[in-house]
Amino acid sequence: MAQATRPAGFYRHNDGIDDSLVCDDVPLAAIAAAEGTPLYVYSAALLRERYRAIDEAFQGYPHALHYALKANSTLAIARLLRELGSAVDANSVWEIEVARKAGFAPSQIVFTGVGKTPEELETAVALGVKAINVESAGELARLEAIGSRLGRSVRVAIRVNPDIDAKSHPKISTGLKINKFGVPLDDARALLQTLKARPSLTLVAIHVHVGSQITSLDPLRRAAALVAGLSQELQQQGFPLEYVDLGGGLGVSYDGSEVPSSAEYVHALVDAVRHTSLPIVLEPGRSIAAPAGVLVARIIDVKPRTAESDFVIIDAGMTELIRPAMYGAFHRIEPVSGPAAGDHHYEIVGPVCESSDVVGRDRMLPLLKVGDVVAIRDAGAYGSAMASNYNRRPLPAEVLVDAGAWRVIRRRQTIDDQLLLES
Repeated sequence: MAQATRPAGFYRHNDGIDDSLVCDDVPLAAIAAAEGTPLYVYSAALLRERYRAIDEAFQGYPHALHYALKANSTLAIARLLRELGSAVDANSVWEIEVARKAGFAPSQIVFTGVGKTPEELETAVALGVKAINVESAGELARLEAIGSRLGRSVRVAIRVNPDIDAKSHPKISTGLKINKFGVPLDDARALLQTLKARPSLTLVAIHVHVGSQITSLDPLRRAAALVAGLSQELQQQGFPLEYVDLGGGLGVSYDGSEVPSSAEYVHALVDAVRHTSLPIVLEPGRSIAAPAGVLVARIIDVKPRTAESDFVIIDAGMTELIRPAMYGAFHRIEPVSGPAAGDHHYEIVGPVCESSDVVGRDRMLPLLKVGDVVAIRDAGAYGSAMASNYNRRPLPAEVLVDAGAWRVIRRRQTIDDQLLLES
């Protein structure tokens, strides 16, 4: 197990100078002053480093990385990943459209999702995506009907539910029988045997994805071994599989604890699959995007909480970053100007009219005051992608820092933008 590392050039405090927090040597305070808060800031250099760490860990073993747009589908980030050689994992027809606008070809898109509508399936089949990851016998039948009507064979991968506990948060577990995802293994074996007599369907792979924010290699290794074994059975039966799809799920170190490195993750999967000689498809999202982004917010009030602690109210909350409210997720919070740690006890809360709008509990920080700016770390995944307009709050702006300069990649939403579709 290796702790996730952050080279000094990405996010760091100018220790010994002014202690200010910089992104690729650009002061976050300067970006916040120019663009306002709340604000998402992403490091292009760190996005590239995180992608390449996974890609290069394969050491020549055939593979394809399909970046999971659900983690962060901001157009500029999707384009940056495409430039690095990534393909795409889309979870809706709208993510497919974002991928196409980012320059991805349909043959670079795998379409995943437990509730694909008939219209979404029709669109994906007509486009000719790389594969549709099928979640049920009913979905397979609907695809067969579409393929028959259009006179084409639909490329499918069957998503197997292996009943493996990934030991992650229950709300992001996807590999247990009690979860809504995939086809149970025994049912999948029976379903697969029907495919040779269904010319409108072409089986290209077996797919598995057991959850998100997984910090132990064991469930990932077990799922890979199961899919490899099933794939080998199918090869022996004459199915010309093209690859195995092992999903994503690798966790990141939100709190500084040890997590598997990209190399350890990839080596475990390759070891489980190598005997099949099949290429591996991975669908990483969080492991690439999370460490590359921070949510920058300004303190709008400080008031007593207990005899020993204060509330710090910031202008970002569950509408900008819902993970703490939804999952009880931990994100490090640091002042943008000054040292990262101190001896004052705070509860960091957002402005939303919900008691669950707590961004950080029991944090020890330097003395904070109204007007100070803080950074919420590792917010590049499932931050902006899950933001909402609750309380009619506008979606925040987003900035990409690259080669010592920044540019706005999504302007701040206005109330007129929100009302554009209303009458």
